[in-house]
Amino acid sequence: MDHSRAPVLEALSAYTRTGQVPFTPPGHKQGRGADPRVREVLGDAVFAHDLLAVGGLDDRTSSGRVLERAEALMADAVGAEHTFFSTCGSSLSVKAAMLAVAGPHEELLIGRDAHKSVVAGLILSGVRPVWVDPRWDAELHLAHPPSPADFEEAFERHPGARGALVTSPTPYGTCADLAALADVCHRRGKPLVVDEAWGAHLPFHPSLPAWAMDAGADVCVTSAHKMGSGLEQSSVFHLRGDRVGADRLRACADLLDTTSPSVLVHAALDGWRRQMVQHGRDLYDRALALADTVRTRLERIDGLHVHGREDFCGPGRAAALDPLQLVVDVSALGTTGYRAADWLRAQHRMTSHVSDHRRVSAQLTHADDEGTTGVLVEALRDLSGQASSLRTTLDVEVPPPADLRLEQAVLPRDAFFGPSETVPREKARGRVAAETLTPYPPGIPAVLPGERFDAAVLRYLRTGVEAGMVVPDATDPGLDVVRVVAEE
Repeated sequence: MDHSRAPVLEALSAYTRTGQVPFTPPGHKQGRGADPRVREVLGDAVFAHDLLAVGGLDDRTSSGRVLERAEALMADAVGAEHTFFSTCGSSLSVKAAMLAVAGPHEELLIGRDAHKSVVAGLILSGVRPVWVDPRWDAELHLAHPPSPADFEEAFERHPGARGALVTSPTPYGTCADLAALADVCHRRGKPLVVDEAWGAHLPFHPSLPAWAMDAGADVCVTSAHKMGSGLEQSSVFHLRGDRVGADRLRACADLLDTTSPSVLVHAALDGWRRQMVQHGRDLYDRALALADTVRTRLERIDGLHVHGREDFCGPGRAAALDPLQLVVDVSALGTTGYRAADWLRAQHRMTSHVSDHRRVSAQLTHADDEGTTGVLVEALRDLSGQASSLRTTLDVEVPPPADLRLEQAVLPRDAFFGPSETVPREKARGRVAAETLTPYPPGIPAVLPGERFDAAVLRYLRTGVEAGMVVPDATDPGLDVVRVVAEE
C-alpha cells in the first residue's frame, strides 16, 4: 500500500478547491455563519473543514471509498486485518468490542482495573462480569494488570465465559503479558479484547512494549488522541482472526456511534498514520532518548523517585513498562500527588497526567522536546524546594486488596436501572451501590453499580476526597451522600 497517501486529507483538500456551495449540515456553512468571536479563537480552518462526512469526503454512494481506503491503510500500517475509525473516543470502541463478544447475561472475564467506559458497557449490555483481580503492590499501593494465570483460574471457574478483556497499558504505563494471555484465551477458542487506549504508539517502535495485535489479541482498542497525533475523541479499533466477526463488530459500533462523524477527526487519524509510517521510528528514537535523560534528571531531585521497571515489573507485578510514562513518587516530600499536581498547575502552568495519593506523572510523546521537558524538570525541582509549604496531615487510607475488592451482589445493569435512593455515606456500609464512583484521574472505578459497600472503601473515598481526590461521576462529588439500590 502507498502510505504517502492520506485519502481523507486529500478528499478534504479536493472539496475545498471545487468551491462547493453546501445546503446541508453543518449549519455554520464552512464558517460563514459562525460568530466572529468564535472564529477568532478557533480559526477559520476549523470551520472550513468541518464538513458532512459523506458530502465532504465522497459522493452520495461513497463510490470513492475514501474512509474505507483510509481504514485499510491504517490496518496495513499496524498489521491488523480490519480497522475501524471512531469519532466518539475509545469509550465507544471498547463498548462495541464488548457487545460483539458477549450478549445479555453472558459472562465476560474482565480485569477489575478497567476504565469506567467498560462499566458503562456492562450497564448498557447486561453482560455479566467475572472480575479478575489486578496484581496489587501492597507497598506502593498500585494495581498492575492481572496475570495470564489469573485469567486461567477465572476460566476454570467460569468455562462458559465468552472471552476476556484486559486493560494494557494502564495509565501508569504498566503492561500485561498479552501473548501469554492470548494463549490462555485461544486454547479455549475464546477471543481476547485489549483496551489499549494508552498504547496507540506501541506499533511504531521496537523498544516499546509489544502491542496487542502482535501479541495475538483479537480486538484492540486504541485512543489516537492520548499518545498519538489524533484530535480529542479519536479512536481506532483493530481486528484480527475470525473469533470476532468483522461485520458483527461493525454492527455493534454502529449501534453506539454518531451518525454525524467528524471529518476533522478522521482527517487527523489519517494524517497521523502517514506520519507514523514515514517518520515514527525516528520520532520515537528521539522521544525514548529524551525520556531516559529526563528520568535521570528527575531522580537527582531531593524527595522525588521516578518509578522504573525495577519497581513495576517482575513476578507478581507487570510484564512490561512504557518508558514514556514518567511516574514520580512525591510521598517523601510529605505531600500527596493531588496537592502536588494542583501546585504545579498554579505555580508553573504545568498540567500533570495522573495524580494519586502519592504520585504525579508526566506523559511524554513524540511531540515533546528539550523545551517542554525543561519546564517539567524545573517545575518538579521547585516543588521539591517548596515541600515545607505543601506538607499535609491528610492521609488517604488506601485499603488492602481484600477490602478494596467488593462483592458484586447485583448485575451492574440491574443496579443502575433499578429503584434507588440516596443515603448518608456513613449509612452506606452493607448497601449495594447504584452508581459508579470513579476517582479521576485515572478513571478506574473504586465502586461499581451492584457492588456492596464496605467500611474500608467508604473510608478510602472519604479520606481521598478530603485530600483532594475528584470523583466527578458521583451523585454527590463530595460524597456526603451516595446512591444505593432501594431496599424493599
